[in-house]
Amino acid sequence: MKSSIATVSISGTLPEKLHAAAAAGFQGIEIFENDLIQFEGSATDIRDMAKDLNLEIVALQPFRDFEAMPEPFRSQNFYRARKKFELMHQLGTKKLLICSSVSPHLINDPNRASADLYELADIAKQEGFNIGYEALAWGRYTADYGDAWNIVKHADHPNLGIVLDSFHMFARGNTLDILRKEIPLDKIALVQVADAPALQMEVLHYSRHYRCFPGQGDLPVKEFVQCLRDKGYNDYLSHEIFNDEFRSSPAAEKAIDGIRSLIWLDEKTSKQATKEVDEGITDVEFIEFALPKNSDKNLLELLNAMGFSETHIHRSKNVTLMRQGNINLVMNREPSSQAHEHFETHGTSVCALAMKTNNLKRTFERAKHYHCQCFMNQAGPGELNIPAIKAIGDSLIYLLDDQSKVSFFDVDFKPLMDQPYTGIGLSNIDHIGQTVAHTDFLSAAFFYKSLLEFDITPNQDLADVNGLVVSRLAVSNNMKVRIPLNMTSTSSASSRRFLDKTKGSGVQQIAFSCEDIFSTAAAIGNKFLLPIPDNYYLDLDARFAIDPDQLILMQQSNIMYDRNSDGEFFHCYTRESNGVFFEILQRVGHYQQYGEPNAHIRLAAQSRLHQKTLLK
Repeated sequence: MKSSIATVSISGTLPEKLHAAAAAGFQGIEIFENDLIQFEGSATDIRDMAKDLNLEIVALQPFRDFEAMPEPFRSQNFYRARKKFELMHQLGTKKLLICSSVSPHLINDPNRASADLYELADIAKQEGFNIGYEALAWGRYTADYGDAWNIVKHADHPNLGIVLDSFHMFARGNTLDILRKEIPLDKIALVQVADAPALQMEVLHYSRHYRCFPGQGDLPVKEFVQCLRDKGYNDYLSHEIFNDEFRSSPAAEKAIDGIRSLIWLDEKTSKQATKEVDEGITDVEFIEFALPKNSDKNLLELLNAMGFSETHIHRSKNVTLMRQGNINLVMNREPSSQAHEHFETHGTSVCALAMKTNNLKRTFERAKHYHCQCFMNQAGPGELNIPAIKAIGDSLIYLLDDQSKVSFFDVDFKPLMDQPYTGIGLSNIDHIGQTVAHTDFLSAAFFYKSLLEFDITPNQDLADVNGLVVSRLAVSNNMKVRIPLNMTSTSSASSRRFLDKTKGSGVQQIAFSCEDIFSTAAAIGNKFLLPIPDNYYLDLDARFAIDPDQLILMQQSNIMYDRNSDGEFFHCYTRESNGVFFEILQRVGHYQQYGEPNAHIRLAAQSRLHQKTLLK
């Protein structure tokens, strides 16, 4: 199928929108009339610009409140339509999109609506144009696509077809039965695809603010496109998205998201769609920190307290490795590196994650297929040439072959023999929390879902004392890589403070697992742990009737607790270092959650510590 996007879907001026669509790889574009009206040039200028960019102008839209209107509105509508046909000649487009009327003057007569559309289609035929008729989900008398189809079918004109919009269909609870059984291919004038989260609200407000690209919401868009594919449809799939976040984000970035969603739809509805994913990301190999040349005393002091030691030094770069258990932390102070550029913008921070994949070639090719920026590491003689892709914010994801029998540090690093290895029981990376701006929340989740084939959980609200943090989880197929994604729209919640401090999206939380959290927490010491109020432990005792001696130990080490039918969960948090904090956890039994009932306690404790820091 061919790809298109309506100009209303992205931000900027009309020329900026055309350039963003072309750069992302779209083949066509729908011109939203408001964009054209406020453009200072002519329609011919837009036609020439689109031609230079190899974009087909798929349609002019929307033409509102046309059908079944009384006089004098009816005569005025036909006059208006002729003027739009003149405009279409200048634009070089062949299709006009008409949406069902919401006018209070509308006559409730489907036969009259069919007659008006037939007459207009006849005029359009003389001009070499086609008409597409769409049911708005809030249309006064025509709101379901089945009703729109009956009007189009009754009109029975070769230059009139139906416009199918996934949002309007599914927001009304429509099924695909009519599309599957009744609507022939030659009567589909245009297909628009939009997704949306599952929300209960007035449909017009829902439409104007919450649409998103396919795969970013909860509507059955895959089934919609699969139905079209089964019928043999092979024309344009066009995005028409109304979303507050999209309108406040760079057009180029959202256009890339849009083309990725169509690639994803094509992938999920192809003949190979039922093939189980058995190749992909399998683990996190290392976390890379960007540090100043003279290092960062606060972060190193915290990591040392957590039992990490510098065990290796890079063979040719100012980079060291800190290890404990199966955890690798790369500390990059190299002045001529991506890490240094990251540090210059964000300060001491995580600049990259390295992930293992059991099919390196496939994963890297998939990244390019999804229009992701790809990089090759600048390696010295005999060093690994590790490929990387641009990830969330300014960070990278390095890709390493899970089939390799040699670890990255055995090749690129040499051991520091005079530094004995120490540890306090930390064994693995359990999960890595990334905080993103609210305008990037959908994009970040879809990045993991589409490109890396992670599963994405529904949104979960976490109560912060200064607002609300929204979280969702990206999880690899083997469940070994777990990345909570967090965002907030409030000005002073934890996520917002992190974004302000680090000047952009990034890793805010790193969770390490251990076998004995009590001894590990004791080794770290309360100087570095986030203090939890006594009231929490009083409530914990009331809820779970914990053994009194164990409760005292938990309170002494600021350890929190959760339990469900699968097992138990113990966890504590460190204080922040440039906005980044660590979590120490122990899972008992088959507990697979993240201690979510304690999130509001942690957020309040972090806020309290932040306020105390400001008062110093």
